[in-house]
Amino acid sequence: MKSLKIFALIFFAFSSPSASAESLLGYLTDSAGKYIGPSVKDNIVIMDTDKNGFADVTEVRAFLAQKHGKDYQKSVLDRWEVQSLGGGCPIPLAKEFYSESSQ
Repeated sequence: MKSLKIFALIFFAFSSPSASAESLLGYLTDSAGKYIGPSVKDNIVIMDTDKNGFADVTEVRAFLAQKHGKDYQKSVLDRWEVQSLGGGCPIPLAKEFYSESSQ
């Protein structure tokens, strides 16, 4: 648990240059020092817009776009979405055919 706090502190410190370590630590923990941020389960419930019990690729992508902007990790999420649709062929020529057939 301590390593999770350290990781979160480092992540937020570098992603927000104006934030101080003390304010981040106060934001992520309660008065006893216990992590109080959202759990993985909490985030999945938020992402699961069709309420089927899991967050699929498109729901995760929409969640991340809402939090970080529509082009957040675009290449990674594009590849992930294509692979989830069964079009994960790594040959560049195949990608062109896949793009045309999906339109």
